[in-house]
Amino acid sequence: MMSRPDLTRSRPHWLSFRVLRTEALAGLVVALALIPEAISFSIIAGVDPRVGLFASFVMAVTISVAGGRRAMISGATGAIALVLIPVVHEYGTDYLIATVLLGGALQALLALLGVARLMRFLPRSVMVGFVNALAVLILLAQLPYLTGVPWSVYALVAAGLVIMIGLPRLTTAVPAPLVAIVALTAVTVIAGITVPTVGDQGELPHTLPVPGLPSVPLTFETLRVIAPYAVGMALVGLMESLMTAKLVDDITDEHSNKTRESWGQGLANIVTGFFGGMGGCAMIGQTMINVKSSGARTRLSTFLAGVFLLVLVLALGPVVAIIPMAALVGVMIMVSIGTFDWHSIQPRTLRRMPKSETAVMLVTVGVTVATHNLAIGVVVGVVMAIVMFAQRVAHLVTVDSVLDPDGTTKIYRVTGQLFFASSNDLVFQFDYAGDPGTVVIDLSGAHIWDASTVAALDAIETKYRQRGTTVTINGMNEPSKRRHQALAGQLGGGH
Repeated sequence: MMSRPDLTRSRPHWLSFRVLRTEALAGLVVALALIPEAISFSIIAGVDPRVGLFASFVMAVTISVAGGRRAMISGATGAIALVLIPVVHEYGTDYLIATVLLGGALQALLALLGVARLMRFLPRSVMVGFVNALAVLILLAQLPYLTGVPWSVYALVAAGLVIMIGLPRLTTAVPAPLVAIVALTAVTVIAGITVPTVGDQGELPHTLPVPGLPSVPLTFETLRVIAPYAVGMALVGLMESLMTAKLVDDITDEHSNKTRESWGQGLANIVTGFFGGMGGCAMIGQTMINVKSSGARTRLSTFLAGVFLLVLVLALGPVVAIIPMAALVGVMIMVSIGTFDWHSIQPRTLRRMPKSETAVMLVTVGVTVATHNLAIGVVVGVVMAIVMFAQRVAHLVTVDSVLDPDGTTKIYRVTGQLFFASSNDLVFQFDYAGDPGTVVIDLSGAHIWDASTVAALDAIETKYRQRGTTVTINGMNEPSKRRHQALAGQLGGGH
């Protein structure tokens, strides 16, 4: 008798009712949180709020298919808005769209060139600083909604925090942020409380986005105008997106395809540009709502966030408009608290952590908060980490010497990693005037990494040769030998 096929085994995991419910509710919460931010970023960039809303819708839907990190949310962001402000102010919206299209193409090109692989060189201290700075920026972004407002706003925010902290202890069937938004909206409507709402942030669109190309001349002059901003947009967008992907990897214990994510970000920006959007990248706050607060783990939540966003602003605009900003502020405050790495600032951690790594983390946070630009903070943090690492490694190089019993040969044994920082002082570690007629430099315990070291060895040989001393360098491993043979005598190190 033939057995019936087990349909439950062949059905994809994400089609189960439990997963569908989690992903759909997470997408709804994210969509609600996307609306005021997209409007705010549009205002920052100096464009119509619809430009930011359409960007968030198109990017979320596109990246849900093309991206390399499941459950990550992309849309219009403040980082991209800050880069594009000068384009809008000086040249107008059409040049903005052209910049977004070129920026997306550059991101796709960088993906093909393997820029995502550079993420493995990101120090942990910079990553921790990035996360902590992000938490601070999310919190600071809520302050405008908490200043110069009625006292009832503070009461609503406090009530929302109580719901989001207490509800998960009773049940996790429904995302606590969604319950807080619905409950606070109901309270303000029923009680007739007058507080700032989503509708106060800007006009919501009433029609679907229409694809098209920007009305700009296809000339070299246009390229000259938009290229610098497109490059800035591409680099900032990729850096923020890849950092967010790495953060989500750590939270979910899953590995994501960073190259595909880079390509997906480029494609999403190109599609967004065709639909008149302002471009964007990964949205860290909304991603944390999706992954950490709501428990989403699949592409479905990202896709539904985009779809729900469009439905909410087109079909349910009047309902969305009455949501109090206090509810969304409470959600973002919880996101900020959950994002911050509290372990990194515990006294026990600070005592055990090397001071240089703590300094890198604090500088990353400080620069990011001061500039309100995550990309600048990360770059400064990485450069500082590289300099401090180079200084530490440079001090690990030692030079020991021994004189043969017959007194005719001096042997120098060099140990450590030889590169520009450690080899600069190498020339001064030898006794040129007092050494005998034969000198042997043993590099069996060292490794040559760059041309600076080869130039330093050339200089050492030249100084000995000027005194009639014979120098022999031996013990080099194969990579060091190949580098030395290719560059020795060609760098001017002996002049």
